[in-house]
Amino acid sequence: MLHCFASQPLEATRMENTTSACVLMERKTHVKMNRKQVMLAKLRKSCSCTPQKLKNFLMDFLPVLQWLPKYKCKEYIWGDVMSGLVIGIILVPQAIAYSLLAGLKPIYSLYTSFFANIIYFLMGTSRHVSVGIFSLISLMVGQVVDRELLLAGFDLNDDPNTTAFNFTIAGMNAESLTFVAGVYQVLMGIFRLGFISMYLSEAVLDGFATGASLTILTAQVKYLIGIKIPRSQGHGMLVITWINVFRNISQANICDVITSAICILVLVTAKELGDRYKHKLKFPLPTELVVIVLATLVSHYGKLNEVYASSVSGAIPTGFIPPKVPPFNLMLRVAVDALPLAIVSFVFTVSLSEMCAKKYAYSIKANQEMFAVGFCNIIPSFFHSFATSAALAKTLVKTSTGCQTQVSGVISAMVVLLVLLFLAPLFYSLQKCVLACIIIVSLRGALRKFRDVPSRYHVNKVDTFVWIVTMSASALISTEIGLLVGIVFSLLCIIVRTQRPRTALLGQIQDTNFYEDDLEYENLSSIPKVKIFRFEAPLYYANKDYFLKSLYRLTNLDPNLEVARRKKYEKKEKRHLKKGDHTTANGLGIGETTLQLVPKQTDFQALVVDCSSILFLDTTGVNTLKEILKDYRDLNISVLLACCNPSVIDSLKRGGYFGKDFGSMREMLFYSIHNAVQFAKDQKLPADCSV
Repeated sequence: MLHCFASQPLEATRMENTTSACVLMERKTHVKMNRKQVMLAKLRKSCSCTPQKLKNFLMDFLPVLQWLPKYKCKEYIWGDVMSGLVIGIILVPQAIAYSLLAGLKPIYSLYTSFFANIIYFLMGTSRHVSVGIFSLISLMVGQVVDRELLLAGFDLNDDPNTTAFNFTIAGMNAESLTFVAGVYQVLMGIFRLGFISMYLSEAVLDGFATGASLTILTAQVKYLIGIKIPRSQGHGMLVITWINVFRNISQANICDVITSAICILVLVTAKELGDRYKHKLKFPLPTELVVIVLATLVSHYGKLNEVYASSVSGAIPTGFIPPKVPPFNLMLRVAVDALPLAIVSFVFTVSLSEMCAKKYAYSIKANQEMFAVGFCNIIPSFFHSFATSAALAKTLVKTSTGCQTQVSGVISAMVVLLVLLFLAPLFYSLQKCVLACIIIVSLRGALRKFRDVPSRYHVNKVDTFVWIVTMSASALISTEIGLLVGIVFSLLCIIVRTQRPRTALLGQIQDTNFYEDDLEYENLSSIPKVKIFRFEAPLYYANKDYFLKSLYRLTNLDPNLEVARRKKYEKKEKRHLKKGDHTTANGLGIGETTLQLVPKQTDFQALVVDCSSILFLDTTGVNTLKEILKDYRDLNISVLLACCNPSVIDSLKRGGYFGKDFGSMREMLFYSIHNAVQFAKDQKLPADCSV
């Protein structure tokens, strides 16, 4: 199919390949003729129900039925129990704290943590992921809850513990949002739409997480210093909140400020020491739990709420509230908001699952993970819970404390259940500023991304701009719009990079058959009478103008302008001849000149296009190559294509680049740049290249 100096054997091979291709086309046509019967057979097979198919379905839908019978109790139980206890101890304070982000009572976070761990134990395929409450998801839920409460006529600045504030409405909105998000995730699993996660690059996710972390931090400042400011909603919440904070900073509660300073100092110090000596510690220090217990005792016996008006968590009921179906009318109101929530939840879960699977050498099923996280949202929504996702920090803790299987999730759920049934009322006097401190300190990882900007910029400037744009939009506009802006900007960057890709003229590396950019490397040899042009992107409608401009600029020859100049020159010559003037327009005698078809500034007679980086051609791309083939042929310059992949060759064939006779491909396509250069040097290039 491509030119080679051993042309006869290749011709035979080409004929064999062509024959094989024809046979293959006949077979495909035959299959197409019987497609109806094939589809009917597949439909009958998929709709049939046999005991074996039912068993396989249950085993796939509930992976616990596959791995639990093979559970190695003596080998796994200690690691699972230890990691489950540690995660459960971490979950309790985080669950109470993250209820502030979601705008709900702490009991909702505890329910969420309990049910998510149980359901993922049954349906999840990752052994190490910790599924439950996640700060970003809690924030997204809280923003929707606040908006719906405002639309319902409630004042967000009322105390949730007063009868004037109907927190049941907030819970109903969160449950409806969670249910719809879960339905979206299950539908994405059914229709295998997991590919959507491919459009969330690492830069987009990091920027989104950092921007949302700034929003979370901003939302906690009022609890941190104990002031009452209007709860901002809509776009620009971060800026408006900070303006209100500085306007009301004189009303700061001294008790809350002192408590916050002490708690942050203790938490940060403990975290830094834990990070420094983590290789010596068998499990992380339960600093959050210790801080919550001590702060609760101090607040209770010091009567900080009564004496200093410090805001406290209030009553947390024990046991389980009767299940309730989420209101359908609210589902319709939050259907749009549930889509980004579902995507973010799924992406974080699958990303962490794949990370753990790769690290510990086992496989996960991404589609089953979609089902698992979907039902972790659907089922708990009937039990007064809100949306869940895998959380990076707790997953890392889980892996570092010896987790072996999903059994550790059941242990964590039992710890949360203990709090739900017996210990919840003990947290009545816990100050909200302490919960705000726990949330803010948990954002350290995301906020540290700012320190990575210089190194990120050094590695990839485009990804850095994607991160900055996503982070800024998520923080300054809103989290949902920030995510959308990040995705769109990332895709635009890809488009722009293909619109204006790198182009180069190549020179030969001395004493080799290889060619590289003569501006990037030294001591390269130029090839007499041959120009080698490289275009590092697919050639399609959006970059065809840039392709032509770059080609003309680097070769210092625009064939259209040159042809026009020559025609003008010929007309002048003809006018002089008609007048009987025996000198040309240049003042030379007719015998002293000929109408040169290759002027002095054209120092090459062959153009080799390196197509190794051209992944595909569209119709415009094929027409562009046909255009330069014709234009350079008019100047007696041959165009040779090298290193074309099969997709490009097929596009050229279908686009008529080789004309009606495919035999001309031998003089137009080459396996390598060196073959094309040798052909150009060894052959006397014809005045017109037959196409």
